[in-house]
Amino acid sequence: MNTGKQQKGFSQGGSGLEASSTSPTSTMTEKASQAAGYVGDKAEQATSSVAAGMTHLSDTIRSHEPAQGMLHNAGEAIAHQLESGGRYLEGHGLKGIGDDMTGLIRRNAIPALLIGVGLGALLARLMRR
Repeated sequence: MNTGKQQKGFSQGGSGLEASSTSPTSTMTEKASQAAGYVGDKAEQATSSVAAGMTHLSDTIRSHEPAQGMLHNAGEAIAHQLESGGRYLEGHGLKGIGDDMTGLIRRNAIPALLIGVGLGALLARLMRR
């Protein structure tokens, strides 16, 4: 009888140990998930802020550009690109940018690979100096 109690106690102790060892792991996983969500939210807020800044800068350029001439045309082109970039960032966010980049790389796999190899070689050369 005594042996049955020891085995039962050992069995309960083992399952208690098992439960306590998974608890810190699940807690760590939960904390990591919360941290990743927080960082993602902050990145999206930063993206929205950059988009608003781009739109404001385009308005500032338009208000200070000359009424006619080559500087007017250049200022208008820059302001238009800033405004459209700001609207894109506001509409798509970081996830949209990532999705667009993934699609671009899938459609142009070989040029993307060659660009990656070229950038890697350039970085290796710069790091060696």
